[in-house]
Amino acid sequence: MSIAIRQLGQVDYLPTWQAMQAFTDARTPDTPDALWLCQHPPVFTQGLAGKADHVLAPGDIPVVQSNRGGQVTYHGPGQVVAYPLVDLRRAGYFVKEYVYRLEESVIRTLGHFGVTGHRVASAPGIYVRLDDPFSHAALNGPQPGHDPFRGLGKIAALGIKVSRHCTLHGVALNVAMDLEPFERINPCGYANLKTVDLSTIGVSATWDEAAHVLGHQLSTRLAP
Repeated sequence: MSIAIRQLGQVDYLPTWQAMQAFTDARTPDTPDALWLCQHPPVFTQGLAGKADHVLAPGDIPVVQSNRGGQVTYHGPGQVVAYPLVDLRRAGYFVKEYVYRLEESVIRTLGHFGVTGHRVASAPGIYVRLDDPFSHAALNGPQPGHDPFRGLGKIAALGIKVSRHCTLHGVALNVAMDLEPFERINPCGYANLKTVDLSTIGVSATWDEAAHVLGHQLSTRLAP
């Protein structure tokens, strides 16, 4: 069963989350999976484990408590937010595999634009080398006592929830956005973690281009 892709455009976070929850609550075993692609007006969202002290100075940007996993992150214009609504039991894989497929979709999307994305152990999301985001060299393993993010910038954040074997929330890829609000938080709970987008590492891509590539990768890689 293929995933139906919906382009939502720019939509407020809270009603989108509520619609996602309503879709999931109303699902039956026969409901087709869906993939919603959108961008949000400026908003900070807290995960279930989110600590208030990671929100340093939100200013005029609202903070919304959500029911996804993870810590605080920022959504804003110029970021592709993808919400896969997938029945994992029907798809035939578990949550760990689902997360791997989400991250792999982002890595392949970055690869389309010539950028090498990296995973960091125990830190969901995708990262790039700040000194050479186009290098294909593998990251060195974490050294004891060293900052695992040294020399890296986070380009995609991941936060999910699974309810009755069905997924909500998803992944956000930074394309061309105002990155200043990330300085008002400890992104995903990590102090001084640098956040980047495609634009700041030298890739000129429109939101539509990035959304098209990411949507294709997700619909392909999340299939059973």
